[in-house]
Formats: sequence, structure tokens, C-alpha cells
Amino acid sequence: MANRPQVGEKAPEFKAIAVGGEYGSGAVISLGDFAGRDVVLYFYPKDDTPGCTTQACGIRDAWDVLSKRAILLGVSVDGVATHEKFLAKYDLPFPLVSDEKRAVVEAYGVWVEKQMYGKKYFGTERTTFVVGGDGIVRAVFPKVKPVEHVEKLMGKLG
Repeated sequence: MANRPQVGEKAPEFKAIAVGGEYGSGAVISLGDFAGRDVVLYFYPKDDTPGCTTQACGIRDAWDVLSKRAILLGVSVDGVATHEKFLAKYDLPFPLVSDEKRAVVEAYGVWVEKQMYGKKYFGTERTTFVVGGDGIVRAVFPKVKPVEHVEKLMGKLG
């Protein structure tokens, strides 16, 4: 697993499939596609689970403001079909990135060992990165609480 990029470091480049928003049923995107624009990469564990739904719906509800300040991409290891259902069920206006091969979560250091009910497993840590238009990490919110996510973003995006 790669180390997590820190504030002031170059954000790892990636290529992955995005669905929803302007990408409809899917298109390959890369971080470089957004040069010159601030990008929010929010990594979350799983579509349609309580915390992830709270986080996504918070973004949806603040979309009018957030979308004017940055490109916003939700990233999980769920597949395209699961993302499409999640997007439709909650009327999410922003794209979700499908990272089934875990290349993006590993590049950003958020594929970590977790523990639940005494069992250890690997999964995505809920972490958000704000990347400036120059590709440099401007902020990192590790283990961000879903209900605090939008407030933290608003504070960093101005």
C-alpha cells in the first residue's frame, strides 16, 4: 500500500471509470483531466450503507454551492452497476468513481486494515482529499465523520 499523500505533496495521478453526473453510464477519467480546477476526492467504504448515504446526501444537498467551487468525485471499490443504483436511489448529482481493482484507494493510502466485531479485514477508510488546480494536495480529512464532511469542505473551498 502506498503512503497517504500529505498537504503540499503532488496528488497521485489515476485513471478510472466515473459514472453519474456529466459521465452518465460511464467514462474513463484521470486527475489530469481537471488541471486548473480544484478537485475533491472523497473516498468512502460502500454504496448505500448508512454512513456513506449520509455523506453522499449531504453533498447532494449542498451541491449548488460545492459544484461552483470544485470538481467533486466520490470514490469506492464498488462496481459501476452498484454506483448507478446508489446514484439513482438518492438522486445524487455528482459522479462516482469505480475502483474495483483498488488502484486509486491504494495510491491514496486509504486501503487499510480495519476491525469490526473483533474481525480484521481490509477496506476503504473514509478520507477526503482536496487537490488544487496545480495537482498539489491542499487538505486531507482522514476518518471524516459523514455529518461533518460538508462543513469541512466548505471551510477549505472558501
